[in-house]
Amino acid sequence: MVPLMDGELALGFALALAAACCYETGYALQALEARRAPPERALRPSLVGHLIRRPVWVGGIALALLGWPLQIAALSQAPLTLVQPVLALGLLLLLALGVRVLGERVGPRELVAVLLIIGSVAVFAWAAPRDSGDVERGAGLVVALAILIAATLAPYAISLIRRGAHPMLLLVASAGAADGLAAFVAKIVAQDASDGALVGVVLWAGLVAAVVIIGLVSESTALQRFAATRVAPTVLVMQIVIPVVLAPLVGGEGWGDTPLGGAVLAVALATIAVGAGLLASSPAVAQLAVGEADLVQHD
Repeated sequence: MVPLMDGELALGFALALAAACCYETGYALQALEARRAPPERALRPSLVGHLIRRPVWVGGIALALLGWPLQIAALSQAPLTLVQPVLALGLLLLLALGVRVLGERVGPRELVAVLLIIGSVAVFAWAAPRDSGDVERGAGLVVALAILIAATLAPYAISLIRRGAHPMLLLVASAGAADGLAAFVAKIVAQDASDGALVGVVLWAGLVAAVVIIGLVSESTALQRFAATRVAPTVLVMQIVIPVVLAPLVGGEGWGDTPLGGAVLAVALATIAVGAGLLASSPAVAQLAVGEADLVQHD
C-alpha cells in the first residue's frame, strides 16, 4: 500500500502549486504583449528586444522567473513525477481569471477538464514514487537533452532553408520542447544545489536560460500568427508530459514500486494531458492568454 503524503512531499506540493500560479499568470501577461508585437519581428531577436520594453511583458517574465526557483525548491522536497503534474493546477487560475475578467461561461468542457486535472493530480500525489532519485549523467541524459534542443532549434533551421517559413507545428514543438527541457533540468539544478555543486548550477541554469529564450521567441511568433486555442494546448501538454516521461527513463525515479508497476501513473499522465489540452483550448483560458480585444477593452 502506498503511504499518505508526508511532510516533505506536502511541502513540495505546496511549492509546486505556488510555482504554477507564477507560471500561468506570467504566461498570460507575456502572451498579451506578444499578440501586440509587430509581425515582421517574427523569429528574430528583435522580437524580444521589442517585448522587453513593454512593462506588462516584463512583469510576466518576472513572475516566470520567480516560478523557476519555486519549482526547484519543490523538486528538493518531492519527485519530478509529482511536481510537474501539480503545475497543471495553474490552469485553474487562468480559468478563474478568464471567467472573471472576460465574463466567459464555464461549460461542460471546462468542468470535465477541471475534474480530469484535479483527479489526475490527486492520483499522482497518491501514487508517485517517494524517492526522488538522482539524475545519472550518462549517455541517456545526453541523448534526451540533444533531442529536446534539436526540437527547440528546428523552426530556425527551417527558416534559414526556406526564408520566411514559419510552420506552426515546429513553432509549437519548439516552445513545448524548451519548456519541457527547462522543467527536467530544474531537477538537475536542485540536485546540484543540494550537493553544493555551484558551478554545475550556473552551467545548467545558463543552458535553461538560452533554451527558454529561444522557445519564448518560438511561442511568441506562434501566438502572433495562430489562435491560442491551437498553440497553448500543445505547449502546455508537452511541458507536463516530457519531464514526467523522462523522470523514470533518465531522471532516476523508479516507477516499478508504484501501483501496478507504473501503469497507474501512465494512465494519470494521459488523463492530465487530456484535461490540460481541453482547458487550454477553452475560450475562457485562451482569450485571456493571448489578450484578445475584449481583454484590452477591460484594461
